[in-house]
Amino acid sequence: MTPPKTPLKPENGERGALPAVSLCVIKKREDFLKTARAQRIAMPGFILQARKREKGGGIRIGYTCSKKVGNAVARNRAKRRLREIARQVLPAHGQNGFDYVLIGRRLETATRPYHILLADLKKALNKIHMPKQKK
Repeated sequence: MTPPKTPLKPENGERGALPAVSLCVIKKREDFLKTARAQRIAMPGFILQARKREKGGGIRIGYTCSKKVGNAVARNRAKRRLREIARQVLPAHGQNGFDYVLIGRRLETATRPYHILLADLKKALNKIHMPKQKK
């Protein structure tokens, strides 16, 4: 079953235009577990897990915050911030056919300055998609 494609274009009066890329949210535990076994990059504000799917088609993203992050209010705030940085960065820096999972970190995800979280996600995506160099 193919996810509905919703282009990410801002309405009148909103921020700058984003490229039309379909971002689909990962909801199945099986997909989270497959991504967890793949590549992982730890950044100060979050952990990024990524894997290349066999069947391409769009970018899929999942978000998770454990109870270590805090109570429900703190976890929801951290996930809202992760959703927003993914919405801004992944259309430009993510690759089609990849699953990404952003994991919130205790005391960091909710309090880290927003512009630094954006830079961290760009840096993590560059590390993941950097071509492997031969030794």
